Amino acid sequence: MSQTNSRITVPKFQAFKSQGHRISMLTAYDYTTAAILDQSGIEGILVGDTMAMVVQGHDTTLPVTLDEIIYHAEMVGRAVSNALVIVDLPFPTNHVGIHNAVTSAGRILKETKCQAVKLEGGADQAETISALVTAGIPVMAHIGLRPQSVLTIGGYKVQRDRDQLMEDAHTAQQAGAFGIVLECIPSEIAEEITNTLAIPTIGIGAGVNCDGQVLVTNDLLGLSLGHVPRFVKQHANLKQVIADAAAAYRDEVRDSSFPDSEHSYS
Repeated sequence: MSQTNSRITVPKFQAFKSQGHRISMLTAYDYTTAAILDQSGIEGILVGDTMAMVVQGHDTTLPVTLDEIIYHAEMVGRAVSNALVIVDLPFPTNHVGIHNAVTSAGRILKETKCQAVKLEGGADQAETISALVTAGIPVMAHIGLRPQSVLTIGGYKVQRDRDQLMEDAHTAQQAGAFGIVLECIPSEIAEEITNTLAIPTIGIGAGVNCDGQVLVTNDLLGLSLGHVPRFVKQHANLKQVIADAAAAYRDEVRDSSFPDSEHSYS
């Protein structure tokens, strides 16, 4: 099958819901990781503003800039030939006017090979979502816990206001979002939202009944240096693997067993 036919487009991604096809998504911030994830067969890759924390070492996602997002998205987009690649609009891109949001999202699509953007917000971002979609820019919404609003909500907390969550989800769909991330909300509310929407829901800390799931790849691989959220299942411990490999290399350099004849030229 050719790349053109096998590539997951926004319509194909959206159709997974009606097909009962569960969607897997992970984050990537560089070419090599994105290429490996794409080969695994996952359906979506997110160039997340989480890079501020897992790549740059910040405490929140707030410091990452549009130029930085584009820099990393360009690498990821170049590596992927199958998955749908979505890029976060960084803070405060979608809060400083619709024109700025469209211009910024347009830069992402023009300067990378990525296919869609994600913005945090629901009912409060309806006009921005609609304007982006009208401009030909596919949008994934993000409700529940919004990391870009962490200073306002006072930390990373489970969001339990059912009425507000339902309003956010349905308004985002009506505005034209093709999918929606549900972060850190009770499982029963996430299930209700999922059952009443026509667009896919992607859960992160929202239970098993969403249409798909997304995790930060560093958390999945056991590469996190700080707190690991309850909703993360670590499928590997690469932090220990890397530490052991580096220590073994250090010892071989110190005792002159590396490089040996096999790894030298004559």
